[in-house]
Amino acid sequence: MEAPVFEEFDPASDCDCPGCVHWRRVMPPSSLPGPVGHPAARKALVIAAAAGTVLGVGQATPAVAAAYGPARPGVPAGDEPETPQGGKAPLHGPSGKPAKPSTVAKTPTTSRAEIINRAKEWVAARVPYDMESYWPDGYRQDCSGFVSMAWNLPGNEWTGSLDTFGLQISRDQLQPGDILLFHNPENPENGSHVILFGGWTDYTHSYYLAYEQTRPQTRKQATPYPYWSNSDRYAAYRYKGLAEGVSGAGASTTARYPGSASFGPGADNSYVTQLGRLLVERGAGRFYTSGPGPRWSDADRLATQAFQRAQGWSGADADGLPGPQTWSYLVGKKGKDIPAPPAGNPGTKPGASSHGVPGYPGRGMFRPGADNEYVTRLGKRLIEKGFGKYYTSGPGPRWGEADRRGVEAFQRAQGWRGGAADGCPGPETWRRLFF
Repeated sequence: MEAPVFEEFDPASDCDCPGCVHWRRVMPPSSLPGPVGHPAARKALVIAAAAGTVLGVGQATPAVAAAYGPARPGVPAGDEPETPQGGKAPLHGPSGKPAKPSTVAKTPTTSRAEIINRAKEWVAARVPYDMESYWPDGYRQDCSGFVSMAWNLPGNEWTGSLDTFGLQISRDQLQPGDILLFHNPENPENGSHVILFGGWTDYTHSYYLAYEQTRPQTRKQATPYPYWSNSDRYAAYRYKGLAEGVSGAGASTTARYPGSASFGPGADNSYVTQLGRLLVERGAGRFYTSGPGPRWSDADRLATQAFQRAQGWSGADADGLPGPQTWSYLVGKKGKDIPAPPAGNPGTKPGASSHGVPGYPGRGMFRPGADNEYVTRLGKRLIEKGFGKYYTSGPGPRWGEADRRGVEAFQRAQGWRGGAADGCPGPETWRRLFF
């Protein structure tokens, strides 16, 4: 099977006027090597093509005739990368030459945390996009080389072969470390791309954190699901060599610390569920009004913090995020349990918040269609706190957009983002409002 290497390219332009932005979206790329006249008037197209077969050990990567133009931040079309990529190739050594054939298994075992941590290394290093170059770790600096690196594959794959290393999953099953893959078999260089999924950024699951290799360098940013373009052609895949298996009912648990990337705002995976269950066993049941479940919440953070403080830890050691030591104490049944609240603490009464602020009624009181006294109480408190500008009347007992936007503004004022600022008051939002 051939892995074509050719591209359409548009030279860089510094003009961001509405006309240029429009023509960059709808017109073919320019054939000229640099800006000539007003960019909106250029209508020529040039395609630099070079066909190559799937690469093996000792074969050179086909060259591309065109140079790449810089990315254009702020232009919607600039969020969508051009898609040339190299073909299959072995890992490369420091000299840029193919290394000896790998003896590593075709699908070496790895974990979600390890996948994300490897991706973060390229983000931190700002690895330049280059389909002909190889980073010191041996992986090609294009989108498929990036995923090959994150999945720790024994060679450089391309969008036409990555699916053989994964199992196709549904959108609802996506977890950090999975990929979203679009391979166009009829015309591989037209839109083909692959992205590493880093977790949902909001409760609507309409945006996610994407790790990807694109011009000018490796990036991590919120991205609309499944991608900026060709949204009906992306498929989700889970790596076959994942140590923990799939999530959901019957998912396996692990005594090995899964990494910090598995916890915190936006995390949605089986480790969060496991953490919650371990905490409940150690006396944290009062922190959960429902669950525990796979999506990270204030309840998980506060329960973790209570367990950490029960061990006598403080400061950064009791920040509510489970590190290796917290995890080892929980899975090893070590340390002290979370003490019961003092007698008479409102948190021990039915219907009261688990954080010492009486009256938190649960998330069900703050959903579309909800009509109750807690919505009125919430609205009045938002006004008292200076977040009532969205009310044109009221507040009243029926949950509305003004309530949601007021809560969201309050949450953002706490420094929260993503799913932690979704406009729905959880126990911690309620506690801070009425503290």
